[in-house]
Amino acid sequence: MRIVYMGTPDFAVPSLTALAEAGHDVIYVVTQPDAVQGRGKKVHFPPVKEKALELGIEVLQPQKIKKNEEFRACMEAASPDMIVVAAYGKILPKWLLDLPEKGCINVHGSLLPRFRGAAPIQAAIASGDEETGITIMQMAEGLDTGDMLAKASTPIDSKNGEELHDELAQLGADLLIETIGRIDEIIPEKQDDSLSTYAPMIFKKDGHIDFTQDPQRVERTMRAYDPWPGTYAYNGDVMIKFWKAEALDQPCSEAPGTVVAVGPEGIDISCGGHILRATVIQMPGKRRVPVKEFLKGNAIEIGTVLG
Repeated sequence: MRIVYMGTPDFAVPSLTALAEAGHDVIYVVTQPDAVQGRGKKVHFPPVKEKALELGIEVLQPQKIKKNEEFRACMEAASPDMIVVAAYGKILPKWLLDLPEKGCINVHGSLLPRFRGAAPIQAAIASGDEETGITIMQMAEGLDTGDMLAKASTPIDSKNGEELHDELAQLGADLLIETIGRIDEIIPEKQDDSLSTYAPMIFKKDGHIDFTQDPQRVERTMRAYDPWPGTYAYNGDVMIKFWKAEALDQPCSEAPGTVVAVGPEGIDISCGGHILRATVIQMPGKRRVPVKEFLKGNAIEIGTVLG
């Protein structure tokens, strides 16, 4: 099948790889423009571009697509049978959705209609869902509102954001190939909009820990935001990152954020009327370490209020 593939981050790489390995003719890969980062203004390619170049596929990186006549002419001339999208990063215009004979399909990292939006993987962990998965859907003009073609689920257990991301990326690739193979016989299923929830884009500031929340929620957020943006709190003007913790079923009347105990097993912090025991932390300029190792050359005083 002649396919145009649209994707940008690491999540989209396994699906591109799977299409190529399955023998589909990927005409173009469309991805976001290169990023310029750091003091040295070094140019960084999107992960999907790196994989496309490795596979010998031509890459297009338009700044915009909705009213881009040059890009439109290119797509119309290519005349793909299907457009496959995985975390591309922009909403597709109607002219592009209507272009391929077999439509545009999307690899989405949740069990729709739950967690439409930009950060479904992190949202599923932070919300305490027992499972999540992949939905392959037909794309429509709304945000992740299209009819569903296939689903595959996986338990969340104690996975962090990186672990679940990598698992779902591969699960999505496998389900994509299976779905394309039987695309003509699948009966699309409409989403129940009344059950929809939204997973907004995550920003660095979202990792700032709110110690008034219940400790179970904070612990899940730590896992959800690992590796990015991470969760953190301040001891004065020093930012401490918290990577792992346990929610203890132990009431605590101290002010939220107060350190109530310190030992090799962890740092106990008043959190939502109970105790959050931080077990892996990271100081500025240092690597993340278990609290037991941190305490060999450092100290956090009981009574310290983190905020």
